[in-house]
Amino acid sequence: MVSGSQSHPAGLCLPPARRTATESLEQDTTKVSEGKVKNCVTTIRDTQNSQDLFNVTIQLPGGDNIEIQVSPKELLQEIIQVLMEHEDSCHRTCFSLQFDGIVLDNFSELKSVEGLREGSVLKVVEEAYTIREARIHIRHFRDLLKSLDLTDAYNGVDCSSLSFLSSISEGDIGDSSSYENNGKKKKQRSSAEQGLDAIDCSPPDYILPGSMERPLQPLQPVCIDYKPTECLKSLIMSGWNPPPGNRKMHGDLLYLTVVTMEDHHINITSSNRGFYINQSTAEVFNPKPATPSHLSHSIVELLNQVSPVFKKNFSNLQKKRVHRHPLERIATPYQIYSWIAPSSNHIIDCVRAEDAYNSRLGYEEHIPGQTRDWNEELQTTRELPRQLSTDELLQRRANFKINSDFVGAATRGAMAVIDGNVMAINPGEETKMQMFIWNNIFFSFGFDVREHYKDLGGDHAAHVAATHDLKGVQAYCDLDIEELYVLGTVVLDYRGYRVTAQSIIPGILDRKEDQSVVYGSIDFGKTVSSNVKYLALLQKACKPLRILKHTVLNEKDEEVLLCSSVECKGIVGNDGRHYILDLLRTFPPDVNFLPLKEEDILKDCQELGFPKSYRHRLCCLRPELIESFVQYKCAQVMKVVGSKSQSGELLQADNSGDESQKDDLQDAALVREACGEIGSATDSVFDLQFNADVYSPGVRFPASQTQAIQIQKRLLSEAAAFILNVQIPGFIKACLNHVIVPLDGKTLKEALHSYGINMRYLGTLAEMIDKMQAGPSLDHLYRIVIIEMVTRAAKTILRSYLQGIEMSALSAAVSHFLNCFLSSYPNPVAHLPPDELLSRKRKNKKKMRPLENGDCTAWASMTPTDLWKQIRKNAKDSFDFTLSSDSVEQLVEKFTLQKVTLFREFCIKTGVQVLLREYNFESRHKPTLTEEDILNMFPVVKHINIKAKEGHELFAKAQMSVQQGGLKEGVVLLNEALVQFNSVYGAVHPDIAMCLRLLARAKFILGDLAEALDNQQKAVIMTERTLGYDSSSTVQDYVLLSHYCFASGQLSVALKLLYRARYLMLVLAGEDHPSMATLDSNIGVVLQAVLECDLSLRFLEKALEVNKKYFGEKSLDVALSHHLIALAYTSKVEFRSAMQHEKETFTIYKAVLGDCHEHTTESSTFLKHVTQQAVNLQRTMNEIYKNGSISTLPRVQIVPPGIDTLLQQLNLLNGVLQISVGIKEQKSKEKPIQKQNSTDLGEEQLEQGGFISEEQKSSTEKIKDVIKGQSEGEQQKEGSEDQPKEATAEKDRAEDLPKGDHAEQDGVKSQITDASEKKGDAEKQNKDVVETQNVDDGQPKECEEPKNEAQQKNGSSEEATENVDTQDGAKKQIEVTEEKDRARDNESD
Repeated sequence: MVSGSQSHPAGLCLPPARRTATESLEQDTTKVSEGKVKNCVTTIRDTQNSQDLFNVTIQLPGGDNIEIQVSPKELLQEIIQVLMEHEDSCHRTCFSLQFDGIVLDNFSELKSVEGLREGSVLKVVEEAYTIREARIHIRHFRDLLKSLDLTDAYNGVDCSSLSFLSSISEGDIGDSSSYENNGKKKKQRSSAEQGLDAIDCSPPDYILPGSMERPLQPLQPVCIDYKPTECLKSLIMSGWNPPPGNRKMHGDLLYLTVVTMEDHHINITSSNRGFYINQSTAEVFNPKPATPSHLSHSIVELLNQVSPVFKKNFSNLQKKRVHRHPLERIATPYQIYSWIAPSSNHIIDCVRAEDAYNSRLGYEEHIPGQTRDWNEELQTTRELPRQLSTDELLQRRANFKINSDFVGAATRGAMAVIDGNVMAINPGEETKMQMFIWNNIFFSFGFDVREHYKDLGGDHAAHVAATHDLKGVQAYCDLDIEELYVLGTVVLDYRGYRVTAQSIIPGILDRKEDQSVVYGSIDFGKTVSSNVKYLALLQKACKPLRILKHTVLNEKDEEVLLCSSVECKGIVGNDGRHYILDLLRTFPPDVNFLPLKEEDILKDCQELGFPKSYRHRLCCLRPELIESFVQYKCAQVMKVVGSKSQSGELLQADNSGDESQKDDLQDAALVREACGEIGSATDSVFDLQFNADVYSPGVRFPASQTQAIQIQKRLLSEAAAFILNVQIPGFIKACLNHVIVPLDGKTLKEALHSYGINMRYLGTLAEMIDKMQAGPSLDHLYRIVIIEMVTRAAKTILRSYLQGIEMSALSAAVSHFLNCFLSSYPNPVAHLPPDELLSRKRKNKKKMRPLENGDCTAWASMTPTDLWKQIRKNAKDSFDFTLSSDSVEQLVEKFTLQKVTLFREFCIKTGVQVLLREYNFESRHKPTLTEEDILNMFPVVKHINIKAKEGHELFAKAQMSVQQGGLKEGVVLLNEALVQFNSVYGAVHPDIAMCLRLLARAKFILGDLAEALDNQQKAVIMTERTLGYDSSSTVQDYVLLSHYCFASGQLSVALKLLYRARYLMLVLAGEDHPSMATLDSNIGVVLQAVLECDLSLRFLEKALEVNKKYFGEKSLDVALSHHLIALAYTSKVEFRSAMQHEKETFTIYKAVLGDCHEHTTESSTFLKHVTQQAVNLQRTMNEIYKNGSISTLPRVQIVPPGIDTLLQQLNLLNGVLQISVGIKEQKSKEKPIQKQNSTDLGEEQLEQGGFISEEQKSSTEKIKDVIKGQSEGEQQKEGSEDQPKEATAEKDRAEDLPKGDHAEQDGVKSQITDASEKKGDAEKQNKDVVETQNVDDGQPKECEEPKNEAQQKNGSSEEATENVDTQDGAKKQIEVTEEKDRARDNESD
């Protein structure tokens, strides 16, 4: 017998069925194909052996057959998962698979089944129910009914999350190019034909450039017209449960009460044979079968017989479910919460009620053994064998699965603890000292309960110690040292409390703490012990973690050797394992925030105002900074050795003898001396390590360590100065050069952490930006920094604010806080619950008591003035930044911020969920929010991340291969990486989205557009569901998907995706952001394709404005914007405006690239063409008014840019195809700048035509319309024959790039580069960029030589072109225009 909802402790078996699906459903729900997506641990199919696949037939009860494709390495359970997802068999759970009359083991591989071959028939046999199987069946039936319901995603349960791609695109993007919405095959049309169709491309008003409206309703578009399909009115457990003894003897398991859509109340008996309707009512118990009796093996079959509405609606529901993208249905590994949600009706749900009951008791009934021994599971999975590659995959998958399960259980438990649903193990003590055990997980609060942190900052230190401990757990988990174990650890912030959840060491609760610890100290160094076994294990971590092996003194003045900080405790559990915990000082301290003497701080730091006072003394350096600092010091060692070696050679040049031996001794001496000067841990090699106990209060060192301690103090001072002098300026420079372009607080935090910069340096970062006087180029960064400091300060205040609030007043208190924080209403008044005063008089309450004060109504007296005083104080204390704003209005006005952005950032940081509606923050007549607007509060969860190491290694190799031009090899590596990621993470994970994004890009360049669309669509859905539907990564993925849709001719879909991306950008960062320029340029290009030139110009001109601000008037980004605008004006037959903008493009190219650069010459050619057309137009109009005939004049040529040309522009804009720029020729700088004779001559001719009279102006538009109409008609007639050959050649080259590792074709050398390594690439961080360098063999030698000379003089071309290496779109358009001109001229001749 089998159930698809089994779940076992070690994580080696299948989780509940509602959390699984197969990727094969994307193609055909009846097939199991390669690359199957699983949420369970299975052996991995060798993708190279596709010839091993064969087909088997599944025979269902009733005679229906399903044919599926399988592999010998698959498990039987995978076939069962497919059957439970298939439309015809999804309602079955309790069955077995039989082959030739033999029941098969569900967890055996197909190759172990004797006689199973191509065409074999597996029979589905219904099995008898047990109580557990009946409950699983009911749960699965409920999941099918709610398969399209978003309630779980809004409520943040069952790892459900939101994705709106299908709503935005109005269907499956992969099929929309071939099928209409009704499913019928539609006629394929060329992109040119589609571009001329009447496509509704008008965006909503709030999308248009310059709009100040920031609505919130469009965040979740599915909510507008969403109407769920109802199959039943209610399904609940009957009050007659459990069955009496005599009915159990008849096979009764449980009773259900169902109300159908026809309003029929029926009572159903679940027996071991199936389900049938009994004769019971709400008042009378009669378990006998009703007449007529219907015994069915599933509830669905039974209800189909008694309710026609159910039969119809359930069938429609399953069809919709099957047609949804599988990735929208699969559970995410970790829960994602939405900060905003619509109002929803709370309906009866028996499964939800049962889950809540089980959750309160601390166990899950569908798991064998009831409660899970989390520690045993976590440690057992680490001990699984890893000799074979398949074994290692199983181990990593099991480890990841158990950790994700543990995070989910810890989150539920922590919420139960805070909500008062768990009894403390020490109920007699003060509330903040209480500890809890729930579901074999230990919970404690982040307070200084026994004054452990009295000298380190009290509660502030205890609060931050939890996250430092988590970082230490992550560090040791990554090392994966054999026989050294860490605890499962999760840190949560919920309702103002910080809770640490840990797995329990076996036996630790039976011993006193001082008896358990065999290594380390329990009192911050006063008493210290060591252990030989622990020293041997921890020494393995010293080198990778840069931890210095050192000696301290214990209470008896005895020397004790340690390989960690003194706070690190070693405990041997009853299971014999060696555990380490309290890893809060794994990394060395940051002396910039310690109260030290002046001699311990470098002058560079003192000049910047350091050391600064801080709320606690547990500030540590980040591991990223330590690695950067070690590399920095290594470079210093090399420099010292090199300088000393040169001077030594000069002094001993005349020596003779055994020179090689002398050289070796001399080199060794130089290295020893240099390492000594730098502070290396050893003299022979450079090995920088840190002593984390140097500044720990209470830790004493022996006299013999005095010199070593001084060296350590100097190293820490240098590391602190390294942050201020190197890392922060380097980060600002990267932002100035647009290598890093943060969009919101999360991306800013990630970027700072990648540089090893802690968030407490935000104030220093803001001050440095001010002092740099970089002009408006860093306005976007400065705004995000201000928003981050303000929202973090408000979050800290809310934390203490919430701790004194009862549950009954929670929504009122949070809404009042938000009104004081963001609303313009001057005097918001808090509304106390009616029984507030009564509740304060209650005594002996067992639930969470206020931890800060006893006055539960103190929150109601807060005013906006009080709150903003606290925010300014907190910003000064936390970031040493003086915030001069006394209110939100002053803040918004001074820094040009958006209240909606502040609103979003605050809710995400605090876990507050608000109602989806439009909020008027500017109203001065009533408060913005009411207590009804606060829907929920979610925990903010921090946990360790288990990585698929082999997958990341393959991904890095793939990136390198793609960068070197080996696209096909890169695709192979990416597919292998995907297999690894799927094997470890399951179907949905941000790393998989990252891999799919690069794979889509490579496929697009190789010309496989269908694969590119499919992979990018998966990446978008995965990013929305794992990172958030409004995250910065989602914006990026939407833009790339629109790019591929445009290339496939889906112009309408491309526009919808771009409008969605722009809307999200407006909410995240506003319109004044450098990334918005790229986005607006994309929209402008696509609008040109549908001949909406006026609308296109609005977006393109806004992009030009933003580019000028952030990139400079003479940057290549501005040149590209001018060129795109010139193309739009050309399509509008406004040649004068086109000429002006193209002249700007030519001027920039000439100044930056030089006269001989191909883009300069191409821009000049296009400028000549536009100028000539302007002259022809003027002559034509003059001739009309003179003679009334234009037969003798040259025809005005109107050639709107083609789809291929516009696609090339998109390639440049989005970093798919980037043309590198050379250094401006040295000789061209020396030559006087000559006038563009032809250009100026044409402009003079145009001016000589005289001013146009009003009468002429009125008829000019008519002439343009006639000319434009003739041109469009000819273009439609000529079709593909009129396409320029050069443009076609360029397209072919782009599709065929490149065939090998270093392919060169048609004089085009293609090289794929990663945009994160491109210092001058403005808008392409975290993208993989295709860089195509066009080498023209026909260039004159005199133009090539200066370029080589300049390159030699300037050294690295990458550094020389740092500020000018960006998108350039002139070449493709010029080729199109030139060929069009030649074609037209030949036709007229």
